[in-house]
Amino acid sequence: QVQLEESGGGLVQAGGSLRLSCAASGRTFSTYAMGWFRQAPGKEREFVACISWGGGRTRYSDSVKGRFTISRDNAKNTVYLYMNSLKPEDTAVYYCAADPYDYTGSSFAEDYDYWGQGTQVTVSS
Repeated sequence: QVQLEESGGGLVQAGGSLRLSCAASGRTFSTYAMGWFRQAPGKEREFVACISWGGGRTRYSDSVKGRFTISRDNAKNTVYLYMNSLKPEDTAVYYCAADPYDYTGSSFAEDYDYWGQGTQVTVSS
C-alpha cells in the first residue's frame, strides 16, 4: 500500500513558476514509476509527465514539454514537478500517481494503482 500527498499548488501569474511535490509513504518507493496528471474543470484527467524507478527516463505530454520537469529523490520518497512559463491553460488540479509494475512509467491513468488527493494550480492571465 502506498499513500501519496501532493503539495506546492497555488495561484500564480502567467509566465510564473511553481514546484509541486508528492511525498510517498512506504519503503518501496524506489521501485515505483511515478506520474503526474492533471484535470481541469469539465475536462478529463490528462497525462502530464512520468519518471522511471531510478529517474533516468522521463516522458512529457506535448503541451508541457520544454516547460515542465519531473524529477525524484528516492532517499526522500518524493517526486517533484517543476513548472515554468505557466499558462492559464495549465490551470487544473494536479495529481501524482504510483505505478508499481512498470519500470519506465506510463501515460495512461489506468496503469497507476495509487493516487494522491490532488493540489490546485491556478494560473491567472
